Amino acid sequence: MTTIGATTTVHLVRHGEVYNPKKVLYGRMPGYHLSSRGRSMAAATAQFFAGRDVVYLGASPLERAQETAQPIAAVTGLEVDTVADVIESANTFEGLRTKGWRSQLINPLRWRHMTNPLEPSWGEPYEEILARMLAGVEAARKKAEGREAVLVSHQLPIVMVQRHVQGKMLPHVKRECDLASVTSLVFDGERVIDWSYATPAAHI
Repeated sequence: MTTIGATTTVHLVRHGEVYNPKKVLYGRMPGYHLSSRGRSMAAATAQFFAGRDVVYLGASPLERAQETAQPIAAVTGLEVDTVADVIESANTFEGLRTKGWRSQLINPLRWRHMTNPLEPSWGEPYEEILARMLAGVEAARKKAEGREAVLVSHQLPIVMVQRHVQGKMLPHVKRECDLASVTSLVFDGERVIDWSYATPAAHI
């Protein structure tokens, strides 16, 4: 039952660590699952929601998000709703190693995708990521009105929402969105009135 005048909280959870021995940018590629450490992270973050008034649980369709949602489902007693709007951002460099001295981005053939970091030119535009994330958040808010909802998503999509609620430009250099972290948005009606950030799995 919805309490008149009550706030609604939507928690955005980043998935846990992924098993990625080749250290590629996996993006939306299938077959990337949580590592053993990632499963421990998911279990720790699930305890963050123990005893809370969570009535809706959604997750990105990608395996790592669905696997992170399962311990939360066990704690809350909820089924996991698959939410396409909160999927990882699309990226031209999926499947490539993009960091360190072995980065495949040093190949000049890939430089044409790096002409505009403000968009960014190598992937899904920031504005489009934000728009679909806000649609997913709003749908979750409505389903949990007056109570709490959880959406399991990915780093960049969550950062877009963080920057939006802070009134910051979407292009950025640094991100505060650790593995299995929780970004909580507090709504009064449709308006965000507060937000917070927690790292329940930081000890793992």
